[in-house]
Amino acid sequence: MAKDGFRVFDSDMHVIEPPDLWQRYMDTSLRDRAPVGLTEWPMDLRIRLGDRLNPPHTGTAIQTQVDIVGSQLQNYADDLERGFDAQAQLMAMDKEGIDQTVLFPSRGLYAHSFADLDPALSEAISRAYNDWLADFCREGDPGRMFGAGMLPIHDVSLAAKEARRAVKNLSFLSVFLRPNPVRTGEYWDDRKYDPLWRQIQDLDVTLGFHEGMNSDHPTTGHDRWERGGKYAIKHAVSHPMEQMMALAAFTLGGVLERFPRLRVGFLEGNGSWLPFWLWRLDEHLEWAGKLEHRDLSARPSDYFYRQCFVSVECEETPTKQAIDAVGDDHFVFSTDYPHPDAKYPESTRYFLDNMPISDESKRKILWDNCVRLYNL
Repeated sequence: MAKDGFRVFDSDMHVIEPPDLWQRYMDTSLRDRAPVGLTEWPMDLRIRLGDRLNPPHTGTAIQTQVDIVGSQLQNYADDLERGFDAQAQLMAMDKEGIDQTVLFPSRGLYAHSFADLDPALSEAISRAYNDWLADFCREGDPGRMFGAGMLPIHDVSLAAKEARRAVKNLSFLSVFLRPNPVRTGEYWDDRKYDPLWRQIQDLDVTLGFHEGMNSDHPTTGHDRWERGGKYAIKHAVSHPMEQMMALAAFTLGGVLERFPRLRVGFLEGNGSWLPFWLWRLDEHLEWAGKLEHRDLSARPSDYFYRQCFVSVECEETPTKQAIDAVGDDHFVFSTDYPHPDAKYPESTRYFLDNMPISDESKRKILWDNCVRLYNL
């Protein structure tokens, strides 16, 4: 398949998991503690874990979600009728002109979003989701749909173990984490996570960071706009800024110095901020970082160019200025299907018709760079 002669790889397409996924796939001994998907409105992505709800939308935030989704339901009529099953996913790919994609969760973005989650339960939640996703890809088209494995990040050794299982047993091309720290006071450049980064590097798969906004974990902006919903401003702030902090940890924080073959994608947080952020990180290494990061052998931007990618969305026209500043080799395409800010089913068409960049750059972003990110 090709869209106007362009092959298309969606770096970050989403599934909508069935609400009873974990009841069907989790070990029976833990099934009574499994997450439950809510279905109070069409495409409700919330889960309940015990007596806790995530995302914990209340008041105007719920109404915002309901109104946005309601305005888009006509675009997802076929998908809703099929319950967002694997065939619906393929139909959506065909409508968008997508040749291949790596699939990320929807409800699953919130499944580990509690700082005190029992590691054994976290592992069971991850295994169940990954087993379901492997079945989903097989039921669809395993040559076009690839999984990104969920990791039980509350225990580093369990996360490394599940990363290996997801790749070796389930043939996933990637594993993912949210950029939010698990707990206040620790972050990804802490050496406690090095066994996980080493395992992912040795498996030669991609680590994808993907924000999901509301979480019991520390989330940028939520402390400032906790009351009264404020969905739009929290969403605008958390997605790019959480990714920027994760990128800082991996570059200036030294992770990529220690793991020079680790590939990292920073997804669904836009990418047009990249030139400024790389400049600022480089400038801070020159200014103060040489006193604090003497183990670094390169600039943060050098690590990024060697090992990292960021995604851009179809209407993100500042991508042109970003390409002018840093080149076009490290941006990948994302539709974000079927989330509320997606432009489905016109994302690819909008990108091709309105992105003010050359056809050569479009080919790189739509295909070549994604192939490099996921090492296909």
